[in-house]
Amino acid sequence: MSKGQRIKFKTWDCELNRGEYQNGRTALELVAWEDNEADEIYEGEPIATCTINIPECSLAADEVIIKDYSENEGMLQALLDAKVVELTGREVQSGFITAPICILC
Repeated sequence: MSKGQRIKFKTWDCELNRGEYQNGRTALELVAWEDNEADEIYEGEPIATCTINIPECSLAADEVIIKDYSENEGMLQALLDAKVVELTGREVQSGFITAPICILC
């Protein structure tokens, strides 16, 4: 089976997986591309969930909300660099954070 798109996030080489939240919105996840025994990370192991699901936020079918804070700091730039998403110029407030709304490429 062939792998999906390869993305560099922080120090990890990752594979982008697309799935769905229960409400049908697109979910993006990064998993390890290959074994990295030095970091004790192995191929297919989850690295990060790229998106957050805020059901009350109105989104088009091809839009996602990117988690670019806390342990995911730098996620937006990694996805922009890999041409996975483009900025819409819109953001959503949730609790103490503001998250960018992006369109899938």
